[in-house]
Amino acid sequence: MATDLISRLAELAPGYDRSGAFPTESLRAVHEAGLLTATVGDRYGGRGAGVEETARILHTLGQGDPSVALIAAMTLATHSRQAAQPHWPDELYARLLKESEERPALVNHARVEPELGSPARGGLPATRARRTTDGWSVSGTKRFVTGAEGLAWFLVWATTDEPEPRVGTFLVPGDSPGIEITDRWDQLGLRASGSHSVTFREVEVPYEQVIGLTPYGPAAEQDNRAGASLHLPLAALYLGVARAAQSFFHTFAHERVPANLGHPVARTERFRRTAGEIEVLLASAEQLVFGGAARIDADDTAYTPEQALGARLLADRHGVRAVELAVRLLGNPGLARDNPLERHFRDIQCGPVHAPQEDISLLAIGTKALNP
Repeated sequence: MATDLISRLAELAPGYDRSGAFPTESLRAVHEAGLLTATVGDRYGGRGAGVEETARILHTLGQGDPSVALIAAMTLATHSRQAAQPHWPDELYARLLKESEERPALVNHARVEPELGSPARGGLPATRARRTTDGWSVSGTKRFVTGAEGLAWFLVWATTDEPEPRVGTFLVPGDSPGIEITDRWDQLGLRASGSHSVTFREVEVPYEQVIGLTPYGPAAEQDNRAGASLHLPLAALYLGVARAAQSFFHTFAHERVPANLGHPVARTERFRRTAGEIEVLLASAEQLVFGGAARIDADDTAYTPEQALGARLLADRHGVRAVELAVRLLGNPGLARDNPLERHFRDIQCGPVHAPQEDISLLAIGTKALNP
Protein backbone atom coordinates (compact mmCIF):
# COMPACT_ATOMS: atom_id res chain seq x y z
CA MET A 1 0.00 0.00 0.00
CA ALA A 2 2.84 2.38 0.86
CA THR A 3 4.46 1.89 -2.53
CA ASP A 4 1.19 2.48 -4.37
CA LEU A 5 0.43 5.57 -2.31
CA ILE A 6 3.90 7.05 -2.83
CA SER A 7 3.54 6.45 -6.58
CA ARG A 8 0.13 8.11 -6.70
CA LEU A 9 1.24 11.15 -4.72
CA ALA A 10 4.42 11.44 -6.79
CA GLU A 11 2.35 11.26 -9.97
CA LEU A 12 0.14 14.15 -8.86
CA ALA A 13 2.85 16.24 -7.17
CA PRO A 14 4.35 18.00 -10.24
CA GLY A 15 0.97 19.40 -11.29
CA TYR A 16 0.15 20.69 -7.84
CA ASP A 17 3.66 22.13 -7.54
CA ARG A 18 3.26 24.09 -10.78
CA SER A 19 -0.24 25.37 -10.06
CA GLY A 20 -0.03 25.83 -6.29
CA ALA A 21 -3.57 24.43 -6.13
CA PHE A 22 -4.85 22.71 -3.01
CA PRO A 23 -3.97 18.97 -3.36
CA THR A 24 -7.52 17.67 -3.00
CA GLU A 25 -7.04 14.42 -4.90
CA SER A 26 -3.82 13.55 -3.07
CA LEU A 27 -5.36 14.16 0.34
CA ARG A 28 -8.34 12.03 -0.64
CA ALA A 29 -5.89 9.19 -1.36
CA VAL A 30 -4.26 9.65 2.06
CA HIS A 31 -7.70 9.69 3.69
CA GLU A 32 -8.79 6.52 1.88
CA ALA A 33 -5.62 4.82 3.11
CA GLY A 34 -6.75 5.62 6.67
CA LEU A 35 -3.64 7.63 7.47
CA LEU A 36 -5.21 10.97 8.43
CA THR A 37 -6.74 9.40 11.54
CA ALA A 38 -3.91 6.99 12.40
CA THR A 39 -3.19 8.86 15.64
CA VAL A 40 -6.76 8.89 16.95
CA GLY A 41 -6.57 7.41 20.45
CA ASP A 42 -7.84 3.93 21.25
CA ARG A 43 -10.26 5.47 23.76
CA TYR A 44 -12.03 6.93 20.71
CA GLY A 45 -11.88 3.72 18.69
CA GLY A 46 -8.71 4.69 16.82
CA ARG A 47 -5.50 2.77 16.40
CA GLY A 48 -3.49 5.22 18.49
CA ALA A 49 -0.35 5.42 16.35
CA GLY A 50 2.62 6.49 18.42
CA VAL A 51 5.47 8.84 17.57
CA GLU A 52 7.49 6.25 15.66
CA GLU A 53 4.56 5.12 13.52
CA THR A 54 3.63 8.75 12.85
CA ALA A 55 7.21 9.45 11.80
CA ARG A 56 7.13 6.49 9.42
CA ILE A 57 3.81 7.60 7.95
CA LEU A 58 5.17 11.09 7.26
CA HIS A 59 8.42 9.65 5.90
CA THR A 60 6.31 7.66 3.43
CA LEU A 61 4.11 10.62 2.46
CA GLY A 62 7.15 12.87 2.19
CA GLN A 63 8.57 10.61 -0.51
CA GLY A 64 5.42 11.14 -2.55
CA ASP A 65 4.54 14.79 -1.92
CA PRO A 66 5.81 16.70 1.13
CA SER A 67 3.13 19.38 0.73
CA VAL A 68 0.50 16.71 1.29
CA ALA A 69 2.58 15.20 4.09
CA LEU A 70 2.81 18.53 5.92
CA ILE A 71 -0.94 19.11 5.72
CA ALA A 72 -1.48 15.58 7.05
CA ALA A 73 1.12 16.12 9.79
CA MET A 74 -0.91 18.93 11.35
CA THR A 75 -4.05 16.81 11.55
CA LEU A 76 -2.13 13.81 12.89
CA ALA A 77 -0.57 16.01 15.57
CA THR A 78 -4.00 17.29 16.64
CA HIS A 79 -5.35 13.77 17.13
CA SER A 80 -2.14 12.71 18.88
CA ARG A 81 -2.40 15.54 21.42
CA GLN A 82 -6.04 14.71 22.05
CA ALA A 83 -5.15 11.05 22.61
CA ALA A 84 -2.41 11.95 25.08
CA GLN A 85 -4.37 14.58 26.99
CA PRO A 86 -8.03 15.16 26.06
CA HIS A 87 -8.74 18.87 25.88
CA TRP A 88 -11.36 19.32 23.17
CA PRO A 89 -14.97 19.52 24.36
CA ASP A 90 -16.37 15.99 24.01
CA GLU A 91 -19.14 16.92 21.58
CA LEU A 92 -16.79 18.84 19.31
CA TYR A 93 -14.22 16.08 19.12
CA ALA A 94 -16.95 13.53 18.42
CA ARG A 95 -18.08 15.82 15.60
CA LEU A 96 -14.54 15.94 14.20
CA LEU A 97 -14.28 12.15 14.29
CA LYS A 98 -17.62 11.82 12.50
CA GLU A 99 -16.45 14.23 9.81
CA SER A 100 -13.21 12.26 9.52
CA GLU A 101 -15.14 9.10 8.61
CA GLU A 102 -16.75 10.81 5.65
CA ARG A 103 -13.95 12.94 4.22
CA PRO A 104 -10.48 14.35 4.94
CA ALA A 105 -11.32 16.47 8.01
CA LEU A 106 -8.20 18.60 8.29
CA VAL A 107 -7.18 20.57 11.37
CA ASN A 108 -4.37 23.01 12.00
CA HIS A 109 -3.26 25.68 14.42
CA ALA A 110 -3.25 29.33 13.35
CA ARG A 111 -0.52 30.88 15.49
CA VAL A 112 2.08 32.85 13.50
CA GLU A 113 1.28 36.54 12.97
CA PRO A 114 2.67 39.28 10.69
CA GLU A 115 3.98 41.43 13.54
CA LEU A 116 4.75 38.77 16.13
CA GLY A 117 6.33 36.17 13.89
CA SER A 118 6.61 32.66 15.28
CA PRO A 119 5.39 32.13 18.85
CA ALA A 120 8.44 29.91 19.30
CA ARG A 121 10.30 33.14 20.06
CA GLY A 122 7.77 34.35 22.61
CA GLY A 123 5.27 37.20 22.62
CA LEU A 124 1.57 37.98 22.99
CA PRO A 125 -0.69 37.37 19.96
CA ALA A 126 -2.31 40.47 18.44
CA THR A 127 -5.36 38.42 17.41
CA ARG A 128 -8.12 39.42 19.80
CA ALA A 129 -11.08 37.54 21.22
CA ARG A 130 -13.78 39.97 22.31
CA ARG A 131 -16.29 38.72 24.87
CA THR A 132 -19.88 38.67 23.58
CA THR A 133 -23.21 37.62 25.04
CA ASP A 134 -22.94 34.08 23.66
CA GLY A 135 -19.21 33.58 23.46
CA TRP A 136 -16.35 35.30 21.67
CA SER A 137 -15.74 37.35 18.56
CA VAL A 138 -12.28 36.67 17.11
CA SER A 139 -10.42 39.11 14.87
CA GLY A 140 -6.86 39.09 13.57
CA THR A 141 -4.53 37.83 10.87
CA LYS A 142 -2.45 34.66 10.94
CA ARG A 143 0.36 33.66 8.58
CA PHE A 144 1.61 30.32 7.26
CA VAL A 145 -1.58 28.40 8.07
CA THR A 146 -0.79 25.13 6.29
CA GLY A 147 -3.75 23.66 4.44
CA ALA A 148 -5.79 26.82 5.04
CA GLU A 149 -8.32 26.51 2.23
CA GLY A 150 -9.11 22.90 3.09
CA LEU A 151 -9.29 23.02 6.88
CA ALA A 152 -12.35 21.74 8.68
CA TRP A 153 -11.13 23.49 11.85
CA PHE A 154 -8.80 26.39 12.58
CA LEU A 155 -7.25 26.37 16.06
CA VAL A 156 -6.77 30.11 16.51
CA TRP A 157 -4.36 31.37 19.17
CA ALA A 158 -5.68 34.66 20.51
CA THR A 159 -5.65 37.09 23.42
CA THR A 160 -8.86 38.02 25.22
CA ASP A 161 -9.90 41.65 25.60
CA GLU A 162 -10.45 41.22 29.35
CA PRO A 163 -8.94 43.68 31.86
CA GLU A 164 -6.42 40.96 32.68
CA PRO A 165 -5.83 39.34 29.28
CA ARG A 166 -5.74 35.60 28.86
CA VAL A 167 -4.50 33.61 25.90
CA GLY A 168 -6.07 30.46 24.54
CA THR A 169 -6.98 28.47 21.46
CA PHE A 170 -10.34 29.17 19.86
CA LEU A 171 -11.86 26.31 17.85
CA VAL A 172 -13.20 27.83 14.65
CA PRO A 173 -15.03 25.76 11.99
CA GLY A 174 -13.49 26.28 8.57
CA ASP A 175 -16.79 27.39 7.02
CA SER A 176 -17.46 30.13 9.59
CA PRO A 177 -18.46 33.56 8.21
CA GLY A 178 -15.70 36.14 8.46
CA ILE A 179 -12.75 33.93 7.41
CA GLU A 180 -10.77 35.11 4.39
CA ILE A 181 -7.50 34.05 2.78
CA THR A 182 -5.75 37.41 2.43
CA ASP A 183 -2.29 36.53 1.15
CA ARG A 184 -1.62 33.38 -0.82
CA TRP A 185 1.40 31.17 -0.24
CA ASP A 186 3.99 31.76 -2.98
CA GLN A 187 7.23 30.25 -1.73
CA LEU A 188 10.18 28.38 -3.16
CA GLY A 189 9.13 24.98 -1.78
CA LEU A 190 6.06 23.07 -0.62
CA ARG A 191 4.08 25.09 -3.13
CA ALA A 192 0.95 22.94 -2.76
CA SER A 193 0.83 23.16 1.05
CA GLY A 194 -1.64 26.04 0.99
CA SER A 195 0.17 27.79 3.84
CA HIS A 196 -1.69 31.04 3.27
CA SER A 197 -2.30 34.07 5.45
CA VAL A 198 -5.81 34.01 6.91
CA THR A 199 -7.74 36.95 8.31
CA PHE A 200 -10.52 36.45 10.87
CA ARG A 201 -13.01 39.31 10.97
CA GLU A 202 -15.38 39.23 13.94
CA VAL A 203 -15.70 35.45 13.69
CA GLU A 204 -18.25 34.24 16.23
CA VAL A 205 -17.10 31.41 18.48
CA PRO A 206 -19.40 29.84 21.10
CA TYR A 207 -18.21 30.15 24.69
CA GLU A 208 -17.45 26.44 25.04
CA GLN A 209 -15.25 26.33 21.89
CA VAL A 210 -12.12 27.65 23.56
CA ILE A 211 -9.40 25.58 25.21
CA GLY A 212 -6.42 26.34 27.38
CA LEU A 213 -7.36 29.85 28.45
CA THR A 214 -4.70 31.02 30.86
CA PRO A 215 -3.26 34.36 32.04
CA TYR A 216 -0.44 35.45 29.78
CA GLY A 217 2.97 34.56 31.16
CA PRO A 218 5.51 31.74 31.13
CA ALA A 219 2.74 29.13 31.29
CA ALA A 220 1.27 30.49 28.06
CA GLU A 221 4.55 30.56 26.14
CA GLN A 222 5.36 27.87 23.62
CA ASP A 223 7.66 25.25 25.11
CA ASN A 224 10.20 24.50 22.40
CA ARG A 225 11.63 21.62 24.42
CA ALA A 226 8.37 19.75 24.84
CA GLY A 227 7.46 19.13 21.21
CA ALA A 228 9.43 15.94 20.52
CA SER A 229 6.29 14.12 19.40
CA LEU A 230 6.03 16.64 16.53
CA HIS A 231 9.71 17.49 15.92
CA LEU A 232 10.75 13.94 15.07
CA PRO A 233 7.87 13.15 12.68
CA LEU A 234 8.52 16.45 10.87
CA ALA A 235 12.19 15.52 10.56
CA ALA A 236 11.10 12.16 9.12
CA LEU A 237 8.90 13.93 6.57
CA TYR A 238 11.85 15.81 5.11
CA LEU A 239 14.05 12.73 5.19
CA GLY A 240 11.34 11.24 2.97
CA VAL A 241 11.98 14.09 0.52
CA ALA A 242 15.69 13.31 0.61
CA ARG A 243 15.00 9.61 -0.02
CA ALA A 244 12.91 10.56 -3.07
CA ALA A 245 15.81 12.68 -4.33
CA GLN A 246 18.18 9.78 -3.71
CA SER A 247 15.92 7.49 -5.73
CA PHE A 248 16.03 9.83 -8.71
CA PHE A 249 19.79 10.17 -8.33
CA HIS A 250 20.18 6.37 -8.50
CA THR A 251 17.90 6.12 -11.53
CA PHE A 252 19.85 8.83 -13.33
CA ALA A 253 23.16 7.17 -12.49
CA HIS A 254 22.05 3.85 -13.96
CA GLU A 255 20.42 5.32 -17.07
CA ARG A 256 22.99 7.97 -18.01
CA VAL A 257 25.53 6.52 -20.44
CA PRO A 258 27.88 9.22 -21.82
CA ALA A 259 29.27 8.47 -25.26
CA ASN A 260 32.84 8.86 -24.04
CA LEU A 261 32.30 6.29 -21.27
CA GLY A 262 30.24 3.63 -22.94
CA HIS A 263 28.71 2.54 -19.63
CA PRO A 264 26.41 4.02 -16.95
CA VAL A 265 27.89 6.71 -14.72
CA ALA A 266 26.78 4.55 -11.76
CA ARG A 267 29.95 2.53 -12.39
CA THR A 268 32.26 5.53 -11.96
CA GLU A 269 34.11 6.10 -8.73
CA ARG A 270 32.77 9.64 -8.48
CA PHE A 271 29.12 8.55 -8.49
CA ARG A 272 29.70 5.58 -6.21
CA ARG A 273 31.50 7.74 -3.64
CA THR A 274 28.71 10.34 -3.66
CA ALA A 275 26.06 7.62 -3.45
CA GLY A 276 27.85 6.30 -0.38
CA GLU A 277 27.97 9.71 1.28
CA ILE A 278 24.27 10.30 0.62
CA GLU A 279 23.36 6.91 2.08
CA VAL A 280 25.44 7.51 5.21
CA LEU A 281 23.82 10.91 5.74
CA LEU A 282 20.28 9.60 5.38
CA ALA A 283 20.68 6.28 7.19
CA SER A 284 22.29 7.90 10.22
CA ALA A 285 19.62 10.59 10.37
CA GLU A 286 16.86 7.99 10.16
CA GLN A 287 18.46 6.03 12.99
CA LEU A 288 18.41 9.14 15.16
CA VAL A 289 14.83 10.05 14.26
CA PHE A 290 13.16 6.64 14.36
CA GLY A 291 15.26 5.48 17.29
CA GLY A 292 14.38 8.59 19.27
CA ALA A 293 10.71 8.20 18.38
CA ALA A 294 10.74 4.60 19.60
CA ARG A 295 12.27 5.73 22.91
CA ILE A 296 9.52 8.32 23.35
CA ASP A 297 6.89 5.66 22.71
CA ALA A 298 8.58 3.45 25.30
CA ASP A 299 8.48 6.28 27.88
CA ASP A 300 12.26 6.17 28.16
CA THR A 301 12.90 8.87 30.76
CA ALA A 302 16.59 8.96 29.83
CA TYR A 303 15.65 10.37 26.41
CA THR A 304 15.54 14.14 26.86
CA PRO A 305 13.75 16.86 24.90
CA GLU A 306 17.18 18.23 24.00
CA GLN A 307 18.08 14.92 22.38
CA ALA A 308 14.94 15.12 20.27
CA LEU A 309 15.80 18.67 19.24
CA GLY A 310 19.29 17.54 18.33
CA ALA A 311 17.97 14.64 16.25
CA ARG A 312 15.65 16.98 14.38
CA LEU A 313 18.46 19.49 13.79
CA LEU A 314 20.89 16.88 12.45
CA ALA A 315 18.19 15.26 10.32
CA ASP A 316 17.46 18.61 8.69
CA ARG A 317 21.15 19.21 8.04
CA HIS A 318 21.70 15.73 6.66
CA GLY A 319 18.62 15.84 4.42
CA VAL A 320 19.55 19.20 2.92
CA ARG A 321 23.15 18.13 2.40
CA ALA A 322 22.17 14.83 0.76
CA VAL A 323 19.96 16.53 -1.82
CA GLU A 324 22.59 19.21 -2.47
CA LEU A 325 25.15 16.49 -3.21
CA ALA A 326 22.83 14.82 -5.71
CA VAL A 327 22.07 18.11 -7.48
CA ARG A 328 25.72 19.14 -7.55
CA LEU A 329 26.87 15.88 -9.13
CA LEU A 330 24.16 15.90 -11.81
CA GLY A 331 24.88 19.52 -12.74
CA ASN A 332 22.40 21.15 -15.12
CA PRO A 333 20.13 18.08 -15.31
CA GLY A 334 19.75 18.27 -11.53
CA LEU A 335 18.19 21.72 -11.81
CA ALA A 336 15.99 21.03 -14.81
CA ARG A 337 12.29 21.58 -14.24
CA ASP A 338 11.36 18.43 -16.15
CA ASN A 339 12.61 16.05 -13.45
CA PRO A 340 11.66 15.70 -9.80
CA LEU A 341 15.11 16.41 -8.32
CA GLU A 342 14.72 20.15 -8.85
CA ARG A 343 11.44 20.05 -6.90
CA HIS A 344 12.98 17.94 -4.14
CA PHE A 345 15.82 20.47 -3.88
CA ARG A 346 13.30 23.29 -3.39
CA ASP A 347 11.11 21.33 -0.97
CA ILE A 348 13.97 20.20 1.29
CA GLN A 349 14.87 23.84 1.98
CA CYS A 350 11.63 24.15 3.98
CA GLY A 351 12.72 21.63 6.61
CA PRO A 352 14.98 23.87 8.71
CA VAL A 353 12.42 26.70 8.58
CA HIS A 354 9.99 24.94 10.92
CA ALA A 355 9.96 26.17 14.50
CA PRO A 356 11.97 25.88 16.57
CA GLN A 357 14.67 26.93 14.14
CA GLU A 358 18.29 25.94 14.53
CA ASP A 359 19.41 28.86 16.71
CA ILE A 360 16.60 28.27 19.20
CA SER A 361 17.30 24.54 19.29
CA LEU A 362 21.02 25.04 19.81
CA LEU A 363 20.33 27.53 22.61
CA ALA A 364 18.15 24.98 24.43
CA ILE A 365 20.65 22.17 23.86
CA GLY A 366 23.59 24.31 24.93
CA THR A 367 21.83 25.58 28.03
CA LYS A 368 21.12 22.02 29.10
CA ALA A 369 24.70 20.96 28.34
CA LEU A 370 26.14 23.77 30.45
CA ASN A 371 23.67 23.22 33.27
CA PRO A 372 23.02 19.46 33.45
